[in-house]
Amino acid sequence: MRRIVIKVGTHVLTHKGLISKERIKALVELICDIKRGGDEVILVSSGAVGAGYTKLKLDKSFIPNRQALAAIGQPLLLRMYQEKFAKYDVLCSQVLLTASDLDSRRRTTHAKNAIDVLLAQGVVPIINENDVTATEELVFGDNDRLSAHVTHHFDADILVILSDIDGYYDSDPRANKDAKIRLMVNHLSEEELTMQVSPNNEFATGGIVTKLQSADFLMKNGKAMFLSSGFDLSYVRSFLIDNQHISGTHFKVKV
Repeated sequence: MRRIVIKVGTHVLTHKGLISKERIKALVELICDIKRGGDEVILVSSGAVGAGYTKLKLDKSFIPNRQALAAIGQPLLLRMYQEKFAKYDVLCSQVLLTASDLDSRRRTTHAKNAIDVLLAQGVVPIINENDVTATEELVFGDNDRLSAHVTHHFDADILVILSDIDGYYDSDPRANKDAKIRLMVNHLSEEELTMQVSPNNEFATGGIVTKLQSADFLMKNGKAMFLSSGFDLSYVRSFLIDNQHISGTHFKVKV
């Protein structure tokens, strides 16, 4: 039995400014299929700010506004997950964390104990940043780093990031039509981990750097990561359920 952390980003969960119920439905179906195969799943979900914005149009560039939107959106997002999981007779739960919670051995232990109980009872823990207080996390990472630390501290085997980025390419796919996805990555260079966003380096935008940093952190701690499309779940389904690596990038140190 594996313990799998799945992280889904805001861009995957939203469509034209609204939370996509169809994408949540597809994600929940995938998680339930994985659970039927005997594995445990922890979901790290972004989207609270986006869900809040559907109800109250505040300027998201202002941090207090984003915090307020997160407070509005978090229960809305959880309710959507609850409704979809209920169709499969699966309970889900909400766990709000910040990076500081995982910097404290005592708080980390308490959180892990709760997660262990939930998983043992077949409940899907849905983890999100406590965006109302974690101002730094609202600006950096988009849950990528949090999900990596959840994978590490909660004894998961692999982190699966579902994103609008469908893998790690050998060159910028926006500039090079012949760019190919790197199916397997065993090591990341310092240059890759510190790419800067600039007009001449758009490939560093869209959160790819935080995903690479997450992969590097996990590989250094003996864990693996898989980066795949959150719009077409057939690739991650093949990888996790059918043990077929068709597309997406698997970050894993050679043994």
